[in-house]
Amino acid sequence: MTTRQITHDAAYDAVAPDDFAAMIEVDRYGARSTAFDKIISATHDHFWDPLDTKYIDFSEPFDMENEAIMPEDMVPELQLPCFKDMPQKERIRFVNESARWNLSAILHGEAGALGLSASLCHILRDPGAQEYAANQTREEARHVTGFAAYVKARWGTPLPCGETLKNLLTDIVNAPEVYKKVVGMQMLVEGLAMGAFAMLYTNAKDPLLVRLTQLVMTDEAFHHKFGKIWADRTVPNLSQEEQHLIEDWAAECFQTLLFNLVNPEQKKVIYESFGLDWQQVQAEMLEAFTDEDRKERMKSGTDIFRVLIKTLLKAGIITDRTKSFYATYVDMDELKSEGDHMIGDDIAEEGIKYLQTINFGTRTDALQQVSAAE
Repeated sequence: MTTRQITHDAAYDAVAPDDFAAMIEVDRYGARSTAFDKIISATHDHFWDPLDTKYIDFSEPFDMENEAIMPEDMVPELQLPCFKDMPQKERIRFVNESARWNLSAILHGEAGALGLSASLCHILRDPGAQEYAANQTREEARHVTGFAAYVKARWGTPLPCGETLKNLLTDIVNAPEVYKKVVGMQMLVEGLAMGAFAMLYTNAKDPLLVRLTQLVMTDEAFHHKFGKIWADRTVPNLSQEEQHLIEDWAAECFQTLLFNLVNPEQKKVIYESFGLDWQQVQAEMLEAFTDEDRKERMKSGTDIFRVLIKTLLKAGIITDRTKSFYATYVDMDELKSEGDHMIGDDIAEEGIKYLQTINFGTRTDALQQVSAAE
């Protein structure tokens, strides 16, 4: 079956993964788009090395037995009846195991982003787009190294990937369609990640985790630009059929993530270690938390699903046709009025200034360089 590519712009022209002959055609080398040049040039401004202690030191201690990495009120299970008699030290352990689950999911997501970026190098025909994908591959690789080092420092090993996230990452990485790779990773997964990183940066009690998330966000801010360039150049030129296809696929992915990403069934490996039945936890969660509770949580600027909806909205992937689906959880008019500023932009900007001080002894704002590419 022939793959249906939806690009509408030469910068995102793609070939089959096994069509290397197309990559060495003479005319390809001179047909380079300038769309990604400023993002590529800014790469050096936000360089960091997770193995170099001048950037981050994973030997920094944290009392895992007596200190919770996150505030208790950010772990909804602790409000349930089956947790009410849990001793304080066990509550701390549960908070930290929940953090382990979340950070393991982030680690798996970064591995997915690494695989996807590498796969783009095989199919993007434009030399500029291909170079950008190679740069992102390098950056995702250091994220894998960084989160693996953090998990090792605090817990020793990560937890397995939940089925929902594993299936989504597998589908996106293996998808032959460029639109699924870009929308799926640069918008859906990166949108979730930016929300998660902003939440961790704002609330985490472990200074090492705060530093790590900010360093990662300095890269992710640029990865989001790649998706935005795709949206700016592609979405306005979609046929109605293509618009509906992408909208429906994004909405389906969103719904799957919303109802399954933090479902107790996904986290049963944690509950087992506390002698809890995941089905009991799930039943109590369903009784305790309604759509109204979910909607209330999504009023927070750092809520991962709010950030994800805003990412899709600003990319033109949510229209009047589908906005009622998302309006069940967020005020779409309020979201639209917020402008293009994303929750992680300020955090990333400060991180870039910090990195430039280390790398160059300057405090030039690299994000200003990127704005010209939009």
